[in-house]
Amino acid sequence: MAVSGRTPLPQSGLLPLPGWMRGALYATAVMNVFGFLLFTPWGAPLRAFADMPTGAHPVYLLTIGVFVLIFGIAYLWTAMVGRTDPLFIAMAAGGKLAFFGLLAAYWLAGELSMRAPLSAVGDLAFGALFAAWLLGAGRAATD
Repeated sequence: MAVSGRTPLPQSGLLPLPGWMRGALYATAVMNVFGFLLFTPWGAPLRAFADMPTGAHPVYLLTIGVFVLIFGIAYLWTAMVGRTDPLFIAMAAGGKLAFFGLLAAYWLAGELSMRAPLSAVGDLAFGALFAAWLLGAGRAATD
C-alpha cells in the first residue's frame, strides 16, 4: 500500500547473482576462514607472517575473528542461495575496502611494514568486485 503517494517497496529486495559473483563469494568465504584463524589467539604465526601488530588481549582477537567468521558464513550462504540483498554486498564491500585501507594507512604512517597491506590485497580485490557488482546492479535496477 502506498504511503503519502510513494511507490510501495517490493516484497523482496533480493537480486540474483551471476556465476562470477557467486564464485567470488565462495572464494571470499574461504578467505574469511583464514582471516578467522589469523585473528584467533592461536594465530600468532599467521599474524607474524602478515606482520600484524602483536600484544592484543585474546578477547579482542576473538571478537574480531568471530566477526570475520560470521561474515564468511554469510558469504557462503549467499553464494549457495544465489541471490542477495544489495545492502549485504555494500557492507561486505565496505568492510573489505576498509580493512585494506586501514592497513595501507598504517603502512603509509610507518606503523606497519608493507607486508600488512599486501596480506590484505585479497580484501581489496573482493571489495572492488563487490562494489563493481553493486554499481552494475544499481544501473540494471533503474533501467
